[in-house]
Amino acid sequence: MKKILITGAGSYIGTNVECYLQSQGNYKVVTVDTKGDAWRNIDYSKYDVVFHVAGIAHVNADPKLKPLYYQVNRDLTIEVARYAKSHGVRQFIFMSSQIVFHESKSLKSEVLTSETKENPNGFYGDSKLQAEIGLKELESDTFKVCILRPPMIYGPNAKGNFPRLAKLASITPIFPNWHNKRSMLYIDNLSEFVKQVIDRELRGTFYPQNRELSDTVEIIRYLAKLCGHKIWITKLLNPFIWLFSFILQPINKMFATYYYDSSMSNYGFDYQIVSLEDSLKRIAESINKK
Repeated sequence: MKKILITGAGSYIGTNVECYLQSQGNYKVVTVDTKGDAWRNIDYSKYDVVFHVAGIAHVNADPKLKPLYYQVNRDLTIEVARYAKSHGVRQFIFMSSQIVFHESKSLKSEVLTSETKENPNGFYGDSKLQAEIGLKELESDTFKVCILRPPMIYGPNAKGNFPRLAKLASITPIFPNWHNKRSMLYIDNLSEFVKQVIDRELRGTFYPQNRELSDTVEIIRYLAKLCGHKIWITKLLNPFIWLFSFILQPINKMFATYYYDSSMSNYGFDYQIVSLEDSLKRIAESINKK
């Protein structure tokens, strides 16, 4: 039986991965809060794996918060990893982010490949990248470091941009016909990926994503249909998308083409267990229940 400690109690990812692993059997999962010193009071020698999900999410770019981002996303991560290593934990899995490459700041189309270099353009991405660098310095034959750089993670009851997009699909009467391509990762696909990483005792840097790329327009269209909501999708609004992209960053997040080349996300095992269509059906069901 694999024994896993999740550092970051109450997080969306941690909670869902814990439930998923418990449902699969042969896993004992414990979560611990990283606020304060509670995480230091755990006997790490009992665990095979530490899955570190604690961190400040990418929700506020207020410069006043910059020191806190580095304190939590970088310093705490390295401190927990060092502590885990000293107590004999054999594998450390870190939730990094696609944004270590950079965040979309325009509507310019970009495809991330194995040749793309990390170049974060904000302190969220840089704090994650700095954590990765520190973790790699701790790696050894007996301490495997596994870094996950997922795109946007979504699912029922998730926080962040996707729930707002899903809600918009159920209420807006009109939407621009601006097609794009985005990498996304459904929460169950992430959970299965983590399971495979643990089972196979993997190390290295990984880029999990859904099998299908996403299109914001088609997501809106599909969710609106599932929610029984009529929506007019028109190119008449496209000039406004282009114009406002220069002054409103959320426009670029929603409509820019920005994705991983599919070859970066194939690892010889199946973790993309839920299709994009089925994931949207599940989300629509959760919306309709509210």
